[in-house]
Amino acid sequence: MHLEAVIFDYGEVLSGPPDPTAHSNMLSIAGLTEEPFEKAYWTHRLDYDADILNVQTYWQTIARENGVTFTPRQVEQLTEQDARMWMNLNPAMLSWVPRIKQAGFRLGILSNMPAGVLRYMQPRFPWLQQFDHLTWSCEVGLVKPDPAIYLHTVKKLKVSPERALFIDNLEKNTAGAEAVGLQAALFQNVEQLQSDLERRGFTLPRLEAVATV
Repeated sequence: MHLEAVIFDYGEVLSGPPDPTAHSNMLSIAGLTEEPFEKAYWTHRLDYDADILNVQTYWQTIARENGVTFTPRQVEQLTEQDARMWMNLNPAMLSWVPRIKQAGFRLGILSNMPAGVLRYMQPRFPWLQQFDHLTWSCEVGLVKPDPAIYLHTVKKLKVSPERALFIDNLEKNTAGAEAVGLQAALFQNVEQLQSDLERRGFTLPRLEAVATV
């Protein structure tokens, strides 16, 4: 299949694993232990991603479920640390992106992303400007794996679904992409993804690990 576009998930694809220091900071700010905090954090995360819950209502929902309240300052601090937790970047993937662009492919991002994190992250990431289209869930009121969010993205990129490759670290999201006709690849690590792309005959620039000090 001849590809015209490559669409990336952000979290744990273009970014690396969550930053443990930022995570620890959130627990300290919230004054909660890890298990109840994590349960509430993830239970309501898709509603936050879809902008059903905003910054205030998301964090106050977490507080209420744990029998506490957060001050405006705590909400501000939690939002900042939440963003910082997802801002470690994947150098191999980021070095691959411009080479894909130079090879003539259109570039997109399709990410479940809450407004609080996006507002903090966007001005700090000028490299986002190289993408032809960015779909952030909080801006469209949809989250993966809703079929509509994939179709929205390929429409904005002006490509047919079957000529777009979507890369995500979660099987439910790659399955959602395939269900509406996109090509999809699961990301676990650089070597695995490159092997998968080669096996399937996608003619993209080679993806290679980047040495870190």
